[in-house]
Amino acid sequence: MDPIAPTCARAGCRASATWSVVWRNPKIHFADRRKVWLACDEHVSYLREFLASRSFPLEVVEGVTDGAQGAS
Repeated sequence: MDPIAPTCARAGCRASATWSVVWRNPKIHFADRRKVWLACDEHVSYLREFLASRSFPLEVVEGVTDGAQGAS
């Protein structure tokens, strides 16, 4: 991922990221461990639903973030 021009994490998408989906897998990550998927406007709902369907704690944040302050 290019930190100067962050792009969407959806497979095959090269659009600029405008959202951060901050999440963790509680089966393998402690509460302070967060992962971030960046998303464009078109794919933010898809990525959120993909993670929510697995019951992962998540938060969707407008803009690009590193996840340091995020989902519980």
